[in-house]
Amino acid sequence: MRVLLFFRHRGVAVLRLGIVVVIGWWVIQFFATSAVAAPAFISAWPDTDFDRRSVALDEIVSGGPPKDGIPAIDRPLFVTPTEAAEWLDPREPVISVERNGDARAYPLQILIYHEIVNDSVGGDPLAVTFCPLCNASIVYERRVAGRVLDFGTTGLLRKSDLVMYDRQTESWWQQFTGTAIIGELNGAELRQAPSSIVAFEAFSSTYPQGRVLSRKTGHFRPYGRNPYRGYDRIGNIPFLLQDPADERLPAMERVIGVSNGDRHRVYPFETLRSAPVINDLLGDVPVVVFSKEGTLSVLDSGEIKESRTVPSATAYRRDLGNRLLTFEVRDDGIYDRETGSRWNLFGTAVDGRLRGAQLTPLPGGVHFAFAWLAFRPGSEIYAATR
Repeated sequence: MRVLLFFRHRGVAVLRLGIVVVIGWWVIQFFATSAVAAPAFISAWPDTDFDRRSVALDEIVSGGPPKDGIPAIDRPLFVTPTEAAEWLDPREPVISVERNGDARAYPLQILIYHEIVNDSVGGDPLAVTFCPLCNASIVYERRVAGRVLDFGTTGLLRKSDLVMYDRQTESWWQQFTGTAIIGELNGAELRQAPSSIVAFEAFSSTYPQGRVLSRKTGHFRPYGRNPYRGYDRIGNIPFLLQDPADERLPAMERVIGVSNGDRHRVYPFETLRSAPVINDLLGDVPVVVFSKEGTLSVLDSGEIKESRTVPSATAYRRDLGNRLLTFEVRDDGIYDRETGSRWNLFGTAVDGRLRGAQLTPLPGGVHFAFAWLAFRPGSEIYAATR
């Protein structure tokens, strides 16, 4: 009996020793990692306050380029749509922004090499951003607490998404959410400005007096070529995504996401191909999604003009004053059933009784599914049978 008890206690002792060894190893690894990562960040960013942060440093990884290795455009020049047509295919995607009558297009063939344009549109300071790895084009207001910020690229990624920094405080910002995650402004949020990704021909026909970002950026880049050739193939794995991608959708499926407070829903492009207009309800907000085939992918072929086409998609509230509208596709465009007015992708009635009326854009945007679901994991996924 004593022998049995001895071996039982000895087994427990060995087990306890093993646990202690394992725990000790993990503790050493943790502090070793922290000791390496934190000083590396601190030495490269002496003006960033790392004591103020809302994310763990080990969630942030190098994407390859150093600070400002992907140079933001700070003094953007613009050309007319006619001038841009000399080098921009009508089907190429542009980020369309309109503020106070000032309409501007930012071709993704340029943004893919710069990721940020610090600009002022209609008198409002805006940051036009594009993360190729997430297919995330998001426009933010640059004014925070009465101060206008200028943004650059850190060369770092979190959840495969661009981490930006502001030059005034060197705080770090998550591009996908517009939230400061490290630094003096930790916790501050940028306000999203309405924008959309559409084909250049859609922009130029709607805004013939608009302006298009010029290729004269002050940098020599092979604009028109895609450095991420084949990246958006449906079976691909996102670059440097540390956590498993949400399995409800293919990681590289394009979606248009819509938010209403804490409720989020995504509409897969695969669904939009068979249902180019969707009337929906998200909480108490009536939603309509418009889509149109024929926009080139900027992340497919080496030459963007040779890429396959994908839909353009936009989302709006489908109420106008006290009137709830229901939309449908007809042979020559999108119409509302209630008045028979015809609408464009920009949510503007271009013909009929409601001509000139404007639908209210909804927060969200077009992204890869993995990115939207990584930052908004509780999102619902729209199904055509709902």
